[in-house]
Amino acid sequence: MKIGIILQSNNPEHIWNTFRFGITSLKANHSVTIFLMSEGSELDTITDTEHFDISNKIVEYKKLQGDLYACGTCLEIRGKKESNVCPVSTMTGLLKMVEDSDKVLVFG
Repeated sequence: MKIGIILQSNNPEHIWNTFRFGITSLKANHSVTIFLMSEGSELDTITDTEHFDISNKIVEYKKLQGDLYACGTCLEIRGKKESNVCPVSTMTGLLKMVEDSDKVLVFG
């Protein structure tokens, strides 16, 4: 199954659970794409906490070949031109992810 996930939160627990689900899905042989929107595009500025090892989850997700993109407009609104964790995409890229996915989930 192709799973598309939209992450639109900068809450560490939401981020952590998004990547945990993505990792679990990849390990079950599904294809997963996470698209960072709104506050989710701030992913590269969110630090690990006592309970949420976000950086390790991102590394594991990428190691399992999960796709990850950030909304370019959302980054620009935050004064950034690129993301340090993934390629920049557009609404056209998000639309393609939705069209290509069997299921789309929104976290946050």
